[in-house]
Amino acid sequence: MYGYQPQGDPSQQPPPPGDDGPSPPPTAPAPQGGRKTRAYASQQYDFAQGPNSTLGQTAHGGYPPDPGYTGAPGYQAGAAPAYNSAPVYGQPQTGAPDPQQLQQPQYGQPGYGQPATPGYPPPDMGGIANQMGNMSLGGQPGYGQQATGGPPSSYLQTIDLMQPFNVAELDSPPPVITLPPNSSATPSPNANCPPTYMRSTINAVPHSHNLLKKSKLPFALVIQPYTSLRDAESPVPLVTDTVISRCRRCRSYINPYVSFLDHGHRWRCNLCNLTNDVPQAFDWDHMNQKQADRWQRVELNHAVVEFVAPQEYMVRPPQPLVYLFLLDVSYAAVTNGLLATAARTILESLDRIPNDDKRTRLGFICVDSALHYFSISAETNEPSMLVVSDLEEPFMPVPTDLLVPFSACRKGIESLLSKLQDMYATTTNSASCMGSALKAGHKLISSIGGKIIVLTATLPNLGAGKLEMREDKKLLGTSKESSLLQTGNSFYKSFAVECSKSQVSVDMFLFSSSYQDVASLSNLPRYTGGQTYFYPGWSAGRTEDAIKFAKEFSDHLSAEIALEAVMRVRATTGLRMSTFYGNFFNRSSDLCAFPAFPRDQGYVVEVAIDETLTKNFVCFQTAVLHTTCNGERRIRVMTLALPTTGSLSEIYASADPVAITTFYSHRAVERALSNSLESAREALYSKLQELLVCYKKELQGTHSGMSAGLSFCNNLRSLPALFLALSKHVGLRKSAQIPSDLRSSALCLLSTLPSRLLTQYIHPKMYSLHDLPDGCGLPHPETGEIVLPPPLNLSSERLQRYGLYLIDDTQTQFLWIGREAVPDLIQDVFGLPSVENIKVGKTTMPIVDTEYGSRVRNVVEKSRDHRGKMVGCITIPNLYIVREDGEPSLRLWAQTLLIEDRSDGGPGMGLWLTGLREKVNQS
Repeated sequence: MYGYQPQGDPSQQPPPPGDDGPSPPPTAPAPQGGRKTRAYASQQYDFAQGPNSTLGQTAHGGYPPDPGYTGAPGYQAGAAPAYNSAPVYGQPQTGAPDPQQLQQPQYGQPGYGQPATPGYPPPDMGGIANQMGNMSLGGQPGYGQQATGGPPSSYLQTIDLMQPFNVAELDSPPPVITLPPNSSATPSPNANCPPTYMRSTINAVPHSHNLLKKSKLPFALVIQPYTSLRDAESPVPLVTDTVISRCRRCRSYINPYVSFLDHGHRWRCNLCNLTNDVPQAFDWDHMNQKQADRWQRVELNHAVVEFVAPQEYMVRPPQPLVYLFLLDVSYAAVTNGLLATAARTILESLDRIPNDDKRTRLGFICVDSALHYFSISAETNEPSMLVVSDLEEPFMPVPTDLLVPFSACRKGIESLLSKLQDMYATTTNSASCMGSALKAGHKLISSIGGKIIVLTATLPNLGAGKLEMREDKKLLGTSKESSLLQTGNSFYKSFAVECSKSQVSVDMFLFSSSYQDVASLSNLPRYTGGQTYFYPGWSAGRTEDAIKFAKEFSDHLSAEIALEAVMRVRATTGLRMSTFYGNFFNRSSDLCAFPAFPRDQGYVVEVAIDETLTKNFVCFQTAVLHTTCNGERRIRVMTLALPTTGSLSEIYASADPVAITTFYSHRAVERALSNSLESAREALYSKLQELLVCYKKELQGTHSGMSAGLSFCNNLRSLPALFLALSKHVGLRKSAQIPSDLRSSALCLLSTLPSRLLTQYIHPKMYSLHDLPDGCGLPHPETGEIVLPPPLNLSSERLQRYGLYLIDDTQTQFLWIGREAVPDLIQDVFGLPSVENIKVGKTTMPIVDTEYGSRVRNVVEKSRDHRGKMVGCITIPNLYIVREDGEPSLRLWAQTLLIEDRSDGGPGMGLWLTGLREKVNQS
């Protein structure tokens, strides 16, 4: 502990288990009597001026507040409320009704369009909003639960965007979903889908298309079916008795929002209103062979469930897990260490590859100017190489032993992997026929399906899919730059479609130190449910590079992928899924096909309102039919219920800025590829301006004295910052210095990352490390999780010359060291005498045996740990040390993440908001 430490923002501390209330107000620090205090900070700055000295107050951004502003009605300074603890899936439910009551109990839902219970007409939430004009928001209830005490979620709070923005608001939960009373069949707190799995851009649905159009807000679902790489890390309730009740008309699955009729013998579908018979086995416990309590069935208590599918859900026996490795053995891949590192990583990860059913198969093809097949016999367990030089019509050199059972041929596989590096150690072949290798690999596994994993460091320059050097620095930063972001050979898209039909998925690991045409090669993962992983300038000679790839590749191989999967999203009658975004192939208008369903991606579906909605709430249901990597056919079902409204204020009060930003990041990528980068940036600015004008004209009339500012609803307070960050992101930013490969890989991430990671990728986190508050960098006494310091605004005004800061965008971490950082801090964190002794560039955190050094290291490690964010992710960010007076190019790179500053000709936050205010006031 160094010097004076202000009390931390309580909203940044993990809440105790079960505590769903609001965070307590900031309190004064307790006396630290008798504890030795280190005072390096006092050598350089006044106690009250550290970046963490404003904890508990509104954090100022990199722009001055309007001195004439006296506060907007309803505006409250202070930290954002903490996340509420979400109910844990799989926990037993309490408060179930009498087991004998098979007729829908008192909390059941009556017929649609009728009052939920006598005396409870469908709420006019817009009217409630107008009555609550002078009240302030209280604590948020748990997701999907009824709001109790204080105003409902429909309360619209207007603020002035010209006031300073606190980045802690980015971590606020989405607006609470306030459903009519007795909407669900059971009183389960898990009846509605948590935002980690599915969230909507608006949590109150307009009654009509015209009202949605009038609001200017998008209506889309952000879907993330899996929240970890392995089921054991985030299990969901499993229905194992294969009793699956579905609607005869719309084929939706029974869920917490159905209603039971005819003494419990029939159920009414909550999507299409059709009445269906309840299966006879629905109330039978097949494990214990006795009558079961219907109201305890998990599909009636949980919004996210997984069914074990019966035989009729299979068109063929479950396929085995197949990995076919296409390994680049050209001169570039051998000299930079890719071949050796990849072979060693696969060898060391063999025990992690899913193989519980003992059916997993592996195959290997090495690629340079020819195709090198490896045959492994189960009898001899000795690999033999067969070379095919015909690239036009590549053929199988032998009919068997090219795709071998992992369990039976493990010794031969280990022998091959240990010899690969020596086989090609002296190669001088610089060619690559990777396109032809992909065709050969497809021919090898297409009858079964599986995953092709490509590891290459060379631009494909021979055979099918040959690519040319297209990079032209004269086009960077111009209107013609988008041509470099489109595919250079139609082979990759057409071949990807063929792969999808054969249940073959492709993952690309790209390592070239020169141009590799990521724009073309990324088409393969885009249409087959795979992912593109880009490692620019990678070299195994750098320990950091080798370790990063080895860990990521090993995690990739160990992930429990789902095979031959399809995803369909259904909704209440009157709603239609219109557009789909993500890495998959649209097999029909509403069916997304995934040869292998990844665990680390998210999807966006735009919703259209075709008919006037008469029900007081609507439902969405996402179903993913898949085969587990252990050969079991399953269906993962997620059900989300949202209230309907005829009030524009209710719609705005329910808008979710994270979901909206996720939707527009996909739209921006699509526009950048089909039109231009400039067009994508202008579309973001225009949409934000359109929303602000709509809010001013339609909703600001009830609030006086706001014309001088820039009015918006409080729940969308972070939207301008997120849109500015998106327009200045490396994937979209106007610059003549960004190589097209780097930009293309960034666009791939913008269109695939789950929303929790995407938000940080767009708007990085920055933490002050030289003045950690008490408890930060240490395990929380109740949760055991490392406590992170409060995030800072991304402004150079926050960077003190004596400070130490971490900037993290999930892909890269920068450790920024001020030029006047005192020796005591440098000694404790880095084990070096002064700033001048620190080497800048890519590195790993040194292990220094000091209490403060371990706290700083814990913060760096916790920031890169994605498991706490409820997302599956294999990425380990590179860590760069940046000195304020060090390498200029490295310093400028880190400063591009400070989105509130002016950079590359792009506006800072103040200018961005001022321009918007002028446009809105002129409208």
